[in-house]
Amino acid sequence: MDLDRLLNYQFSGILHNLITAAAAILAGMLISFLIRKIFMIFSRFWLTFVINSIIKHLQGPVNVFLPLLMLNISLSFMKMRPQWHSAFDKLLEITLTILISLMLIRIIKVLEDYFYHKYDLNKIDNLKERKLRTQMQFVRKFTVSLIIIITICIVLLSFESMRKVGAGLLTGVGIGGIIIGFAAQKSLGNLLAGFQIAFTQPIRIDDVVIVEGEWGRIEEITLTYVVVSIWDQRRLILPITYFIEKPFQNWTRVSAELLGTVFLYLDYTVPVPPLREELSAVLTAHPLWDKRVNVVQVTDNKADYIEIRFLMSARSSGEAFDLRCDVREHMIDFIRSNFPEALPKKRIEYTGANEKGTTRPDSPLKSGFKAGNENDF
Repeated sequence: MDLDRLLNYQFSGILHNLITAAAAILAGMLISFLIRKIFMIFSRFWLTFVINSIIKHLQGPVNVFLPLLMLNISLSFMKMRPQWHSAFDKLLEITLTILISLMLIRIIKVLEDYFYHKYDLNKIDNLKERKLRTQMQFVRKFTVSLIIIITICIVLLSFESMRKVGAGLLTGVGIGGIIIGFAAQKSLGNLLAGFQIAFTQPIRIDDVVIVEGEWGRIEEITLTYVVVSIWDQRRLILPITYFIEKPFQNWTRVSAELLGTVFLYLDYTVPVPPLREELSAVLTAHPLWDKRVNVVQVTDNKADYIEIRFLMSARSSGEAFDLRCDVREHMIDFIRSNFPEALPKKRIEYTGANEKGTTRPDSPLKSGFKAGNENDF
């Protein structure tokens, strides 16, 4: 009889616990459903992309967090042995802690989406956007790393055995700190360099740089390294301290606008004014010219040729490169068609001979020929 009562008592306790747990989980799921519906209603008044970003990043963690939270609250109404109650409570506590950290990380991602949408990186003059994106990217990665470290510490310290170990380690923290400091000196240097780059900004996301002799764009800035996307789709990986310790070229430090140059090496007979007129005509009709700079100058002269520089401006480095290629191709074709004699050439001078078959007295070569570059053959 006593055995039957004991079994009935245990069965009724298990049934009570299952009903309580099921009711708590259903209540959490209902609350999660209501919250999602409320957000859908608010989407009529808020920016749609913000609501979509919140639902995309937070729907999963919230759908798990709320039922578990209600289950944790319902533990006080359940009938179970103290040791089982303690173990179940500890498991829920650790799970909720992990879910809270995950939701914090997802909230940071929602804020990042908002800033990326508000400050569009795809427009031509995107200096302000690149500044904010560089800072936002670094702060996000640092904050996420900090949240993960703190979460791991909270989970470990929730165990009594780990607290005892931690208390024992405090006695040797001085020596341990010195050892760790020496071991992690380079990593800490990278971290401090990351902070310096994020807020002083010698480089930013999407900056055009010349580094290690390569032309590329800053694609990613992490806590320890920088990824440069080279023009031919290679990736150059550099330690973040590189951009603090070594010189490099940043073509978009102040503005995305850039001057492009084309050098042509021509004969001394070339007329420069027609070249100026032709360049003006080409640039006026070209969609990549931003109408700021249009200059033709003779910048140098050598024994065999003169150097002519065609200077033009564009809204970005990519457009400047394409504009230079088009102008170079057009001007070479223009000179070849209209002034072919102005193309570079080597010359020799024929001094001639008198009627008696002897060379002229002023001839420097007895053979009657003189190599040089003074006059056309």
